[in-house]
Amino acid sequence: MVADRGKKSKVADRTQDEHSDHIDTDLVLSIEKLQEVQDDLDKFNEEASEKVLEVEQKYNEIRRPVYVKRNEIINSIPDFWLTAFLSHPALGDLLSEEDSKIFKYLDSLDVEDFKDVKLGYSITFNFKPNPYFEDTKLTKTFTFFDEGTTKITGTNIKWKEGMGAANGVNHEKKGNKRLPSDESFFSWFSETQQKDILEGIHDEVAEIIKEDLWPNPLKYFNNEADEEDSDGDEDDDEEKGDDDEQDDDDEDADEEEDS
Repeated sequence: MVADRGKKSKVADRTQDEHSDHIDTDLVLSIEKLQEVQDDLDKFNEEASEKVLEVEQKYNEIRRPVYVKRNEIINSIPDFWLTAFLSHPALGDLLSEEDSKIFKYLDSLDVEDFKDVKLGYSITFNFKPNPYFEDTKLTKTFTFFDEGTTKITGTNIKWKEGMGAANGVNHEKKGNKRLPSDESFFSWFSETQQKDILEGIHDEVAEIIKEDLWPNPLKYFNNEADEEDSDGDEDDDEEKGDDDEQDDDDEDADEEEDS
């Protein structure tokens, strides 16, 4: 009897091992098949991205004359870009009082992708002759590389005598940070160190200008963004008021039932 139990135990162990090997083999095969499917999806996604870039490049060429026409109209509106910047919830905080005076001379703003949009873009501020700096064009350019880095170049502003320090350019530093009172939007053009996008480091100002302000600056010139927020707050207040009224009605009904 003991021998029989020993034989049965060995058979059971061997059967369990064979079953385990079978499960492992099935699992490996399933993972391999899943990887093949995922590879196909990655290939299609890459092809789709290429097609999207082709369409984007095509419409960049179509939009270019429209942007030129828009800038011509904007030139006839006093302080258009100054108003749009100041009305923007993020960009408005970047302009000092002195910056606002300089922005009165801003003639036009232009954001332009490279012909191959994967390679980068530039942001250009065109100024009328002004008492602050010699330049009539201030440009910041972002060039993307395959290894995931971004080369950033910016105009070295030629400030007129005494104007650079007054506008926070020759600022003192405390550690790696400027003193808040010395901050100026125009120091952004000198922030040109190479950035590694794989580490999540990016130029937030450039992204806001390119992706938010540039497509529809009229929205901010008209303060439509603030109005949308205001409408949302009013809707929330109305809903809250309706809820309060409903709660009062429920309380009245409960009191009537108790009495």
